[in-house]
Amino acid sequence: MADPAAFRSLMTAHPAGVTIVTTVGPDATPWGMTCSSLCGVSVEPPTLLVCLRAESPTLAALLGMSAFAVNLLHDRAEPMARLFSSGAPDRFEKVEWVRNPESGVPHLVEDAHTIADCEVSETLPVGDHVVVFGQVVQVATHVTRSANPLLYGMRRYWSLPAPADEGSGR
Repeated sequence: MADPAAFRSLMTAHPAGVTIVTTVGPDATPWGMTCSSLCGVSVEPPTLLVCLRAESPTLAALLGMSAFAVNLLHDRAEPMARLFSSGAPDRFEKVEWVRNPESGVPHLVEDAHTIADCEVSETLPVGDHVVVFGQVVQVATHVTRSANPLLYGMRRYWSLPAPADEGSGR
C-alpha cells in the first residue's frame, strides 16, 4: 500500500475545481465545507459524487437531510474556500447566502458561479471518507459577470486565464 504522504503528493499534483458543499441540519442550521473531490457520474439520471470526511459534521447533517448543494466557486471566492475549510463555527455569518426555497439548502450566491442542488441517492464509506452520490435536481447560475472557476492544486488556489475570444483565429 502506498505511503499516505506519497498519496497526498500524487493528489496535490492533480488540480481540481473548488466547491463548497452545503446542507442544513434537522434544526435548519446551515452546514458547509470546502471540497475539491467532485466528479460527474451520469447524465441520465444526472448524478454527481462528492467525497466528504467521515467525521465531518457537514456530512452528518447532509445524511440526515438527504439533500445538499454543490456550490462551484469562481476565482474571486478564495477567501470563502479558506473560510469553509477552516471549520470556523461562524462561517455562515461571514458569507452571503440564501436558502433554496424547495430544499432549504444554502446557496452561496456571491461566491458560486453555478450551484447544483442534489438529493442523496447512495453513499459508500471508503477509508476515512464517505462517497456521497447525489442526483442533481436543479442547476442554477448566479454570476452576472464572467467568472473563471477557482482551482486548487500544487498546494495553492489559482485559476486559469480567461479563454481567448473564439473569433481571434487562434
